[in-house]
Amino acid sequence: MTMQTIRLNNGVEMPLLGYGVFKVAPQECERCVSDALEVGYRLIDTAQAYFNEEGVGNAISKSGISRQDIFLVTKVWISNAGEEKAAASIDESLRKLKTGYIDLLLIHQAYGDVFGSWRAMEAAYRAGKVRAIGVSNFQAGRFFDFAHYVDIKPMVNQLQCNPLVQQRGIEPTLAEYGTKMMAWGPLGGEGAEGVVKSGLLASIGEGYGKTAAQVALRWLTQRGIVAIPKSTHMERMRQNLDIFDFTLTDEEMERIATLNCHDTGTVNFGDPQFVKYLVETYG
Repeated sequence: MTMQTIRLNNGVEMPLLGYGVFKVAPQECERCVSDALEVGYRLIDTAQAYFNEEGVGNAISKSGISRQDIFLVTKVWISNAGEEKAAASIDESLRKLKTGYIDLLLIHQAYGDVFGSWRAMEAAYRAGKVRAIGVSNFQAGRFFDFAHYVDIKPMVNQLQCNPLVQQRGIEPTLAEYGTKMMAWGPLGGEGAEGVVKSGLLASIGEGYGKTAAQVALRWLTQRGIVAIPKSTHMERMRQNLDIFDFTLTDEEMERIATLNCHDTGTVNFGDPQFVKYLVETYG
């Protein structure tokens, strides 16, 4: 299998498919990432708030795979927002991940002192500690406001995106800044099984000998969106990775587009109660 990539707006090549470790228990993370690397994943997505960076770092350091062949993503959490705290947290992430650099560093949520965090991330980028920087969960208006004022424009915005949550509305704004989309919850996310149980995706998959989940992941990557499915089972990891030996037709892509239910996602990141919870709990 040859992994397809996209080129970020600073020229860095990023794999189109990776392995996410959201809600993978710290004690299980090393095993899961080791399995993912063995299967063939080379993009690993974690975050400070997942409390499993050390497991990721252990797996990578023991894998025998050259560091330059792995694309490592982590995120600055709200509790580390602000220039000084973010800078310290970046160094702490590097220590936990057992690496001299992070391939992509994101601001995890659009709240707290995000501009201070970004200044620290820009400094880390210029110092070679980070190869690319971006944001996560920034909806269209918030993203525009942020990207308009910062010096280095975000290279990635990680959002919930799958055939039921298609994020079409933000695409023109991302394109304006050359920002690529990265999909969390590419198979639906927590408690959302509509993607893998979709009759339409299953029927399309039958023609290729693929599952509904594989069709969903292929649909994302054909849109140029990076997908990071999570599984703790090695066989499912293999299935999720096995999507680059077929291409959906334009007609199939259009049929899948009719599945859109919640364009901006099932989590309302602009809801005052949600924001209050994030800021008062972690800020």
